[in-house]
Amino acid sequence: QVQLVESGGGLVQAGGSLRLSCVISGSTFTIYNWAWYRQTPGKLRELVAHINGGGVTDYADSVKGRFTISRDNDKNIVYLQMNSLKPEDTAVYYCNVRGSYLYTAQPLDAWGRGTQVTVSS
Repeated sequence: QVQLVESGGGLVQAGGSLRLSCVISGSTFTIYNWAWYRQTPGKLRELVAHINGGGVTDYADSVKGRFTISRDNDKNIVYLQMNSLKPEDTAVYYCNVRGSYLYTAQPLDAWGRGTQVTVSS
């Protein structure tokens, strides 16, 4: 089983920056895609950014040019650098990985428990 633990959330003023981290641990696995999602009360969880095994990244239009996703394969950590934060970025941010377990070939689709980001105006 895979565990994901997010950290780095908090309260920041508009225009500020935060860096979220997600540490991935557990069973032996191969990850094909790492992603960050966010969710606010009453709304669906939305994809913020993702990075695939080849290092190709994609972002929601609302965060392009402000957020950067990256990963450290050796440490099994994925990051989300968030700059020029806006109040509308306030949400719970979740880490997600998709791939497969090495020895069973079972699909892997795991989520962290989330970290709160609050941007004050």
